[in-house]
Amino acid sequence: MALEIKKNPVPLPWVTRFSYAFPAMALAVIGIPVYVYLPKFYSDTMGISISTVGILLMVVRIFDALTDPVIGYASDKISTRFGRRRPFIALGAVGLSISILFLFIPPVSSGTNLTLYFGFWLFALFLFWTLVTIPYESLGPELTTNYHERTTLFGLRDGFLICGTLLAAAFPVLIDQALELLNQQSTENMRFSIMAYVYAPMILLSSIICIWKVKELPISSNVRKNTFFQGMLDVVKNRPFVILLTAYAISAVGSNLPATLILYYVEYVLQADYAEGFLLIYFLTGILFLPFWIAISKKIGKKNAWIMSMVINTGAFAGVYFLGPGDAKLYGILVFISGIGFGAGLALPSSIQADVIDYDELMTGQRHEGKYIGLWSIAKKFSAAFGIGIGLLLLGNAGYRPNIIQSGETIDLLRILYALVPCLCNALSILIICFYPITEKYHTRIRNEIEKKKKQS
Repeated sequence: MALEIKKNPVPLPWVTRFSYAFPAMALAVIGIPVYVYLPKFYSDTMGISISTVGILLMVVRIFDALTDPVIGYASDKISTRFGRRRPFIALGAVGLSISILFLFIPPVSSGTNLTLYFGFWLFALFLFWTLVTIPYESLGPELTTNYHERTTLFGLRDGFLICGTLLAAAFPVLIDQALELLNQQSTENMRFSIMAYVYAPMILLSSIICIWKVKELPISSNVRKNTFFQGMLDVVKNRPFVILLTAYAISAVGSNLPATLILYYVEYVLQADYAEGFLLIYFLTGILFLPFWIAISKKIGKKNAWIMSMVINTGAFAGVYFLGPGDAKLYGILVFISGIGFGAGLALPSSIQADVIDYDELMTGQRHEGKYIGLWSIAKKFSAAFGIGIGLLLLGNAGYRPNIIQSGETIDLLRILYALVPCLCNALSILIICFYPITEKYHTRIRNEIEKKKKQS
């Protein structure tokens, strides 16, 4: 009969949970500016061609993806008196804050000099972002091995992430209102400057709190020595992770297109203003329904809850493809419905990912959070690079020119890229994730076998 293991005799203290979750909000606030606002800022306001912006974003995401497994592997192997993850988080937070200041506050320049400036600080930002994010996310699966407490922990973390995204979506509107009260004109340059001066200190403060309050677990001395490439081969043998990663990566190709193209879609397809308002609807709905998805995952399982959330999200968003000028209200309704599944798409895959890391521990006898988080990130970012880069390049080739009425061909392509492609990607992702095998009972067996091996060693 299988050995029963105790399920979280000492649950994580809430101060630990909140201290771990807090940096997710700070890291999230730069996501929307970088992925949504920055391309249009540097193309339409600063004057870099949209094709050049698309190429730079695609190349930097590929570079970013290649550094992820290296940083993950390093944070698994490094040993300092401050721990494995925290030194990386500290260094990355400082560099990321500096990069935000320079990237969001560009000099008065044009042509090649501006392109080089944009490219350099864009690469710096993504490098330091990786130095923070990969070790930070690797810290999470180490904090608890309980199947459902993981969902709660990552739900809290991703709840903070959505709050940060919500703040980022609302912040430009708040800046405009504040400047109006001060009788000052709001410009894109002013917006980005204020964002930089707020976001950079927020990243430093939240990282300091996490480093101070969240203690790393001791490293086992019984570690099998292997090379980076041998470790990668172990991953290929982890079938649940391969299924999960494939499904998530395909979904990421689609989900990054709406994030990048929403400003273009709202302005040129719907011919409406205030895209930020629609972002607020989407993210606010996501955070309001996140507790529902955490609760329902305990009833029907993480995989089934994730599939259900994607069906809701995709079913609603498919209708966006058929919208046109004057349909802003209907678009807002569809955004609300699709936002119901948004939070689940963040928290549940993260919790499932922690379970496949346990499966790897059963296979190898080691904990490799950094390696798996790095590989997860590389797939996500390659997918994003492909989606964003190809999307912007196709728009440029279709004749997109800023601040003018777009051609019918450009509008049709924009509708396909913004709505239809993401729905098709989600449909394929749902089909693949159906083959994912780890249920709550299966995970309990995995933890039982790990504990038995520990007692026998």
